[in-house]
Amino acid sequence: MQDCLKLAAKGLGNVAPNPMVGCVIVNNAKIIGKGYHEKFGEAHAEINAIASVKNKKLLKDSILYVSLEPCAHYGKTPPCSDAILKCGIRKVVIGSVDPNPLVKGKGIEKLIRGGCDVVTGILEKECIELNKRFFTFYREKRPYIILKWAMTKDGYIDKKRTKEEKPLKLTDKYAAKLSHKWRSEEQAIMVGTNTVIMDNPLLTARHVKGKSPMRIVMDRTLKILPDSRIFSNFASVVILNSKKNSKSGNMEHVNIKFKGKMLHNALRELYKRNIQSVIVEGGANLLSSFVKQGLWDEARVFISNKKIGEGIHAPVFSGSPVSKKKIGNVTLNRYIKTVNG
Repeated sequence: MQDCLKLAAKGLGNVAPNPMVGCVIVNNAKIIGKGYHEKFGEAHAEINAIASVKNKKLLKDSILYVSLEPCAHYGKTPPCSDAILKCGIRKVVIGSVDPNPLVKGKGIEKLIRGGCDVVTGILEKECIELNKRFFTFYREKRPYIILKWAMTKDGYIDKKRTKEEKPLKLTDKYAAKLSHKWRSEEQAIMVGTNTVIMDNPLLTARHVKGKSPMRIVMDRTLKILPDSRIFSNFASVVILNSKKNSKSGNMEHVNIKFKGKMLHNALRELYKRNIQSVIVEGGANLLSSFVKQGLWDEARVFISNKKIGEGIHAPVFSGSPVSKKKIGNVTLNRYIKTVNG
């Protein structure tokens, strides 16, 4: 199952909204096939693993290990449980049950009805952690939320400035490249109106090999100018606003309610669009709102050695980071939301 997890992780950033899945086929204590879900819409891990076995006659005496329950329904591809039964495999070891209602328990049930000996719950915690985005989406009915910002040692994310002034530089090229890698791993990136107006960002993953995420902007009254770089053709952009619904090219305006539970309404819209993960990169008010409302799962905070004495306050956490790591000229603190928020 450890090998399944390693294989599955290769699909990060390429398979969403599907889960990452790895599969290994063993015959007489020897691995004879392996595969993983490589790209959304293409063959699942089990199919790739079966296809990799050179001598198909060995399959009927083999054990198939897979990190997530095999599907039992027709989607972009036929059911994996059918393919497993068809090739004669009679023992399947599964890491975790699939939380998707279309699959949940049905794949296991089909395998058992077909005569398979099924074992579940092997390295279950690790398998769920690998697909934390997928599990959060189905359990919480919202995307997995990652908060990310850089701050000074004395707790500020920027100086108070005009949009003509450049933002305070707190990180170097190493942190920037890592940030772009993170962007390529998530389905969407979100910012607020002021971040776009003040910084005019592209919000792409241009410094690494990988796709750029969908860009989500909270722009209640449509203050952002049409020539802003956020509207470039590098990736699609969705403007959540209170004024209109419209679509043109790679840009879409979506009307949501901003009164009351604004963030809940925004996340509900993303859930409807099957967006399973969002990295939120600013600004301070938007980030703080996610923290205060407990609508986050993970935070990645770059801490600079700089002190500026005054400026725009960074969001405040209660609790300690789960890890600290030196990245270039800053320290990366990672936080995981606890049950109590």
